[in-house]
Amino acid sequence: MPNFLDRPDGRLAYDINGSGPPLLLVTGLGGSRRYWANVVPALAREFSVITHDHMGIGDSQGTRIAHTVEALADDVVALMDHLGLPQANLLGHSTGAAVGQILAQDHPQRLLKLVLSAGWAGPDPYFELCFAARKSLLQGSGTAAYQRSSAIFLYPPSWISADAARLEALLAGFIASTSPADVLAARIDMIVAFDRRSRRKEIAAPTLVICAADDQLTPMHLSEELADGIPRARLVRLAWGGHASSQTAPEDFLNAVLEFLRT
Repeated sequence: MPNFLDRPDGRLAYDINGSGPPLLLVTGLGGSRRYWANVVPALAREFSVITHDHMGIGDSQGTRIAHTVEALADDVVALMDHLGLPQANLLGHSTGAAVGQILAQDHPQRLLKLVLSAGWAGPDPYFELCFAARKSLLQGSGTAAYQRSSAIFLYPPSWISADAARLEALLAGFIASTSPADVLAARIDMIVAFDRRSRRKEIAAPTLVICAADDQLTPMHLSEELADGIPRARLVRLAWGGHASSQTAPEDFLNAVLEFLRT
């Protein structure tokens, strides 16, 4: 069972695994802390790993209406305060990378090191087209079709074909735990509205930007743009893995992340 933190608009569900320096893992648009399940054991050997469900997702039940990336960042700060953590490392994936940027810019004293995986500094026409298509599918065909189609955006084609049984199990979990369509649509609007290009230079925490070369949802050029604007940021290009490289290429992903966090 998860732990819970009461927030003004709900209860935030979170888990802690391992011991050592604190490491927050902030997931992407899906919002489930279970996204990290395959990498938590390795990270927990060296860090106190803290994962949580976004508000309105999974075990974090609430009444949030104003879905913004800033609200997600406020939840992370509140969780740090609740746990008595003046500072922590943060690994954010996709939407979680947007959350990481906000913390680094608005709460710089709270971060030790920052890892931005499959992130972006602001939308571009390709990004907007992808999420307009996903929102249209959600509103036209429903949540199950939306969740099933997410595989095309998250995983490399060869991985989908080679590991179809695992994919079906993942999709069944996504569908069983999905949020209402209006919440999912609001979360899509939330990330399309996120744009902090002009504030990249404010990020002072040591930063690793990591992306797979075949990421079709937040392509490499978005990570290159993000890294170019952050002083002294390091960019790691994974050869393969799609948008969810921590799941599809976990060894390569963990090697890069741990090397950065250890030094």
